[in-house]
Amino acid sequence: IINMRWLKHGKIFDPTDYALPVGGFGFSQSPQALILEDRIRVYFSTREKDITGKFLSHVSFVDFDKKMKHIIGVAKKPVINLGQLGCFDEHGIFPFNILKEENKILAYTTGWSRRVSVSADASIGLAISYDNGLTFEKYGNGPIMSASLKEPFLVGDAFVKKYDNTFHMWYIYGTHWIQSKENTPPDRVYKIAHATSINAIDWDRNSKLIIPDKLDSNECQALPTVLKIREKYHMYFCYRPAYGFREKNHLSYRLGYAYSDDLKTWIRDDEKAGIDISSNGWDSEMQSYPHLFECDGIIYMLYNGNEFGRYGFGLATLVQQ
Repeated sequence: IINMRWLKHGKIFDPTDYALPVGGFGFSQSPQALILEDRIRVYFSTREKDITGKFLSHVSFVDFDKKMKHIIGVAKKPVINLGQLGCFDEHGIFPFNILKEENKILAYTTGWSRRVSVSADASIGLAISYDNGLTFEKYGNGPIMSASLKEPFLVGDAFVKKYDNTFHMWYIYGTHWIQSKENTPPDRVYKIAHATSINAIDWDRNSKLIIPDKLDSNECQALPTVLKIREKYHMYFCYRPAYGFREKNHLSYRLGYAYSDDLKTWIRDDEKAGIDISSNGWDSEMQSYPHLFECDGIIYMLYNGNEFGRYGFGLATLVQQ
């Protein structure tokens, strides 16, 4: 019997309290953890406004002690540069997923760039750190996973884990754009898929949607995160309708949950997620961008609350499963 239950510890980081090296416009979206010897480093995407007044997404981090109770410090310099002119990550990197592998740290980036007919496109890039995650060098100027025959646009939100000498990636891709009514900008629809790799660079993907829709066929599913607990694999993600979510709180992102015995077939059961929005406060309107990790026997979930993480991220610990 699976019965996940989470204890919330509230918001633990507010980006507006710190002078981050780039950005300064708040936001700490998609917090993702790297466990180091003496600390837990949490990467996130913050924002700055460019000369045209549009947002750019940058990666920054905050360091916590190993019990996630005290902030030790924040990034003093940019973690990774945005892409060159015309590259897939020219206008931002969001999110930023981390994987320790031998003597280096791999980062799977979602680089995005603006489009004309629609708002943006995205692809997945790879960067490598040789200084314990302070800075990352891009593996190349192009992406390692991008639009393909069956995945036409918006490939992103990579989450990578290694099980039995195989790298597994859960990610999203766009299926179509939809207009809620005439003369409004089109909204994107995206779903979660799965790919595998032997070398963490070249990926085999079957372009199959692995999480069934709960709302309707225009449900948007984002940012999968997976953790093995006992003999089962548990996935959290966030979902929302394709449009209306910016104006109506009850249509904002919520956390979804699914489990699997074999990493291939997933059973969705949001009722057993064991976590929901609060009745008031920082996560009373929205929960989004979850990230699971384990440290010293404790299973943690980082996630964003209202306004897509504009004022920070929070923490929960698993008390029962």
